[in-house]
Amino acid sequence: MAISSSEIKLILSGSAASNTDANQSFGGQISTATTGGIGNSGGVITSDLINNDMDDITSAEASSGITIYHNYYYKNEHASLTYISPKFYIDTQTNSGDTSVAMALVTEAKNVATTRLTNETTVPATVTFTTPANYAGGIAIGSLDAGDYRGIWVKYIVGSSASAVLDSYTLGIQGDSNP
Repeated sequence: MAISSSEIKLILSGSAASNTDANQSFGGQISTATTGGIGNSGGVITSDLINNDMDDITSAEASSGITIYHNYYYKNEHASLTYISPKFYIDTQTNSGDTSVAMALVTEAKNVATTRLTNETTVPATVTFTTPANYAGGIAIGSLDAGDYRGIWVKYIVGSSASAVLDSYTLGIQGDSNP
C-alpha cells in the first residue's frame, strides 16, 4: 500500500526532544513528544488551529514590523516505504497584504538536527528563502526512507504598520511512493 498523507508529518524542532511549543521551534532537535501543544499532537502539527505554529503578533511588533523564523521537520512515518522525491511549497499564502511567508530547506542533511537560533527573530545563516506556490516550483527535500526526516525553515514577515487581522497560511508537501 502506498504512503498516505497522514504518514508524512510536520514536526516541531526545539532545544528539548519533548518540545510541544511552536514558539520554541527555532531550530534544534526534532520533537518526539506525543502529547500536548496547541493544535498539535505533542510535537506534531496536526491541524490548522490558530497559533499552532506562531504566536500572536503584538501591536508594537505590527507597528514596527517583525520577521519570525521557525524550523520544522517533515518526517516519513510509514513503516517501510520510501517517500520518493518530495517537494514542499506554500499551498496558500497569507491572507493579509501586510504579511507574507517564505520557505527554505535547511543546510543540514536528513536525520540531522538543525542548528538552533538564539531566538525566533535571528536570521538562519546560509539558507535562501523562496515562495514556491505549487509542487512544480517546490523545494526538493530528497527522498525520505521510512523514519527519515528533513528540516525546513518558515519565514513569517509582518510589514510595518500592519493592520490587525486573523492571518493564516498553508504549507504543502507532495511526493511519491511505490505501492
